[in-house]
Formats: sequence, structure tokens, C-alpha cells
Amino acid sequence: MRYQLRDEQGATHSVAYLMLAAAPVVFVTGILLPDEHPWPWVIAISLTCTFMAAVGAMALRRPGWIPRLWWLAAPFVAIAIIAGMNYASHDASAGAQLFYLWPVLYAANFLSHRMAALVLALISAGHAAVAFSTLTTAKALSDWISVTVALSLTSFVVTSLRNRNDRLRHVLESQALADPLTGVGNRRSFDDELTRAVTWARRGGEPLALISVDIDYFKKINDTYGHGVGDQAIQVVANALRVIARREQDVVARLGGDEFVVLLRTDRANAGRAADEVRVVLDAVEGLPCGPPGLSIGIAVLPDHASTADELRAASDAALYEAKQNGRGRTAMARPPAPRQAANRPTGVRAGG
Repeated sequence: MRYQLRDEQGATHSVAYLMLAAAPVVFVTGILLPDEHPWPWVIAISLTCTFMAAVGAMALRRPGWIPRLWWLAAPFVAIAIIAGMNYASHDASAGAQLFYLWPVLYAANFLSHRMAALVLALISAGHAAVAFSTLTTAKALSDWISVTVALSLTSFVVTSLRNRNDRLRHVLESQALADPLTGVGNRRSFDDELTRAVTWARRGGEPLALISVDIDYFKKINDTYGHGVGDQAIQVVANALRVIARREQDVVARLGGDEFVVLLRTDRANAGRAADEVRVVLDAVEGLPCGPPGLSIGIAVLPDHASTADELRAASDAALYEAKQNGRGRTAMARPPAPRQAANRPTGVRAGG
């Protein structure tokens, strides 16, 4: 999203540490070091220091008390404070402008690119107001350009590093959630997707089909043709299952060995047709030494056969076991639970290939 906050916990700590560190610094530089201490200035600086210390302590100890919008507004509040103090004290020195580094780094790390650009624009305007009211025109122009360019380059470098880190994290997450042989999801990713899908189905009253798949006599394929051909058979099955997972929310996963699952946001009839389509796709496969692999398939649908993720998984497993017991190479639909046994029905047993 355009204005979404990234890493709220990191942003919270950044605000907390800045405010707690800045409060005493502002007090020393604003009240103790200057030779003159006008009362309006002392009061303004004291209130500013108190505000920063209070916000910092709250962000560190009770972040839940602070509205989420604050973490988006924090750099703009910081810009207003820095520019206001610099303007009031007529301080256009390089040391005063260094305080702008914090909102620049904060926006580059935690806000969108557009928000980071807006932060830079406001900093540039704030410094221009101070510089042109304090220095000669030539000196102010030179100082304004130098500060704007330096802070812009800083923001660019930090944003580039953030984007690179995001890409690397995405690659690592994809590798952690994908089966290395087939590229489909692994057990970990499937468990997460199943939980989310069941929540979606129950909230909206929508059907959700879980299809469990085993390759028939897979051990025989490995023993007869070798593990290389066995790997090819697994890849062929994974590609066939991808064909029926047409929607973006549909999930194909390999749980291990020759065991696959497909999660479709559809009803019982369409799930049965999807199973038939997988067999048609596999029948057209050529060039596999063992021939097109046969499949045993079990289907369970929420809410027809289950009401929770665990029940749906168990019902699909039980249907798969029934398909294997009845001769393999077929599809079995889960049985609706009897009213009295719905809470304690058997979970079924998964047989090996």
C-alpha cells in the first residue's frame, strides 16, 4: 500500500530511542549552552523536551497506547520541531541541520518511497526558510543546495539497501516455503495456507476443498527404474496438479515423498471434476520410462465433511485411504460425519505408496 508502515516494531524502537536521546540534547543545546535565556525560549524548549521524553518513554514502555497513525506522522513532527527550533534560534549551521538525518533515515527505512520523497521536500523547504532568513542570499543558496543534495543521497542509499534487503528476504522466504524438487509449496507453507483458507471459508460461508494425492506404487517405480525416474514422476504429478490450481488463492503442496495436497476454494462437484482433469493431464504425458503415474485421490470439503482445519485434513486422509483400499487409481469422496460422531470420528490412516 502507498502509505503503509513497514516494520512497526522497528519504527517504534526508532522513535523511542530518538526521543529519549534528543530530549537531553535539546535541553543542553537550547538552554544550558546559550548565553541568553529569554523566558519564552526557555519555556518553549522545556515543553519540547518534556514532550519528546514523554513520547519516547511511552513508545518504549507502552507502545500500544500510541495511535498507529503516530508512527506515520513521527518524521513530520520531527521536521516541524527541528525547523521550528532552527528558525527561532536563527541557527543555519551544519550541526543544526544534522538533526534532519533522523526523519530522512526513518522515512527511508519504514515508509513508502512517496512518503520518503515528501519528507525530503519538507526538510528542504524547512532548511530554506531558515537559511534564507539568516544568511546572505549566495551563502543561503549554496548551503540549501548542499544540505538538500546530501540528505537526498543519504535517502537514496538507504532506500536502495532496503530494497535489496527486501528482495533477498523474499528469495529466502520463497526457498523456505517451497519444495526444492517440484517448486510447489512444502508442508510448512501448506499448514499456513490451510489455516488461512479455513478462516476465510468459515467467515464467508464459502466451500473449501482439500484434495489429497498419492502416487500409486511409487516405491515400485523407484526400485524398477531408479530414483531419477521417480523424481521425474513426482515432477510430472506436481505439474499436473498445478493445472487445476487456476485461482491465485489455490494451493499445491508436496508433503513429502509421493504425497501431495491441493487446496481449492470450490465445492464438492468442482473438486471431483478437478481430480478427473488431473488424470486426463497425466494420461497425455509422454517420455516417462515408467509411463504416466497412477494416482489415488481423496477429497474432503468444508463444510460438507468438516468444520475445522484438522477435521478437513483428517477427512481428506480418510478418503484417500479408502481410495487405496478399494484398489488404487481412483478417487474417493469423504463421508459426511454422523451427527453423534462428528466430534470424535476417526482421523483415518495414510497408507504408504
